[in-house]
Amino acid sequence: DILIKTRVTEQLGIEHPVIQGGMQWVGRAELTSAVSNAGALGILTALTQPSPEALLKEIDRCRQMTDRPFGVNLTILPTIKPVPYEEYMAVIVESGIKIVETAGRNPQPFLPALKAAGITVIHKCTSIRHSLKAESIGCDMVSVDGFECAGHPGEDDVTNLILLPLAARRLKIPFIASGGFADGRGLAAALDMGADAINMGTRFMVTREAPIHDKVKQAMVEATELDTALIYRTLRNTARVFKNSVADKVVEIESRDGPTNFDDIAPLVKGTRGRELFEQGDLEHGIWSAGMVIGLIDDIPTCRELVQRIVADAEAIIADRLSGLLTDSRRDTLEERHAG
Repeated sequence: DILIKTRVTEQLGIEHPVIQGGMQWVGRAELTSAVSNAGALGILTALTQPSPEALLKEIDRCRQMTDRPFGVNLTILPTIKPVPYEEYMAVIVESGIKIVETAGRNPQPFLPALKAAGITVIHKCTSIRHSLKAESIGCDMVSVDGFECAGHPGEDDVTNLILLPLAARRLKIPFIASGGFADGRGLAAALDMGADAINMGTRFMVTREAPIHDKVKQAMVEATELDTALIYRTLRNTARVFKNSVADKVVEIESRDGPTNFDDIAPLVKGTRGRELFEQGDLEHGIWSAGMVIGLIDDIPTCRELVQRIVADAEAIIADRLSGLLTDSRRDTLEERHAG
């Protein structure tokens, strides 16, 4: 049953206001299709695929696993190895995908082609000024990422308790709350602060269908909210990752006197090491993105179990706890006002 209807569920054609954001090495067809089949929105990660041609095959593979809507993420960030972003975007457009999540640099150069193809564009932002800019250039929605989030939280260090109400005040387009969400309490809170959906990455990593080693999932179940580290701070490209010996070494190198030389940390943070870690389960082999929300994760459900639990719990909080805080007379007054 559809329990909660928002602008995001209506515009994206999904049952529940829950989105699985793009995640390098994780956003593959197995996870994406499972999330979409659960009534949420699954998103493939374009750069997880080694080439634009491989991405097209992954999109086709996902279509064989679900008939529900799903999207594709393209993150435009500085990389050690140059990436043919234009070719990836051309494949996304040609494939017939109708939902694209962009992140990193300004997506404006890609918007004409995306709009011409009738694609809904969700841009991930870590500040209100960037969210307003995304709205002004024609993005259909923004995903507002608080400092709690995994991956790149920006350089402002502002949490969602501030960002989301600001977004509700200033944006006209729908926005999605991202960073720190794992349960029904989070969804209910996000909706209350004006968001039309939540975006979860870390929580979806710890599901049965996520294509990563069970040792990684179990480490995240056992972790607390204190078990993340912020790296690349000195390079003004902050990333939140799971705290392990490799992350600690990067932080130690960055703490040395003088400017940080990326060449000193590049061998530690190579993307291939993260991919191998997910495949082999060696928790000290590389780094991987993880949000502070790991402190709220204590099981490894299926995507369907997780989505249903989150939405049902949020509905109960909204219908019972929040309305139950009102006095009977006040509740009657509000009901009369809405009826009128």
